[in-house]
Amino acid sequence: MLVKNPKFEISAVSPKQYPKQGLPEIVLVGKSNVGKSSFVNTMINRKKLARTSSEPGKTRQINFYNIDETFYFVDLPGYGYSKMSKKEQEQVGKFIEEYLFNRKEIALIIFLVDIRHKPTDNDKLMYNYVISSGLPFIILANKADKIAITKVDGAVSELQKHINPIGDITTLPFSSERKIYKDAVWDIIDEYIK
Repeated sequence: MLVKNPKFEISAVSPKQYPKQGLPEIVLVGKSNVGKSSFVNTMINRKKLARTSSEPGKTRQINFYNIDETFYFVDLPGYGYSKMSKKEQEQVGKFIEEYLFNRKEIALIIFLVDIRHKPTDNDKLMYNYVISSGLPFIILANKADKIAITKVDGAVSELQKHINPIGDITTLPFSSERKIYKDAVWDIIDEYIK
């Protein structure tokens, strides 16, 4: 897909702030610092539309990126970041839950996990959470540039064994550095935003 005019639209913490256009939403979930903002920038060929940070836990709101008035990338706050206070974690958890379980526009959830590590307990919790939402989703094994290219397929299979042992959820490698995996993800997104 050729993206011409993507724009950051709004950071929201409650339904009354969500965009009202009714466009399909592609939602990004994953732990803090797994690369959700970099994913957005890579997919739309921009360096800084989504603000990235080396410091985890920066995204504390739901960020809506309007992609050519066709659909939204929706970046949810990451989980598992210990510097957030218990109270902040609860607040963030509440508005994520409210969004995931009530938002009619969600077309697809993209669940990002780090290809280099076994899924954490938090990853497994989020996986179960996404399954219980009943929404379609795929798993992206992110940061594939951090391992040898010859090991990527094996690492994806290994990750899938841990998180989705039945193997019924599409699991693909991704890397913001190596743009080679981008087209496969666009193909899937295209199916869900039509």
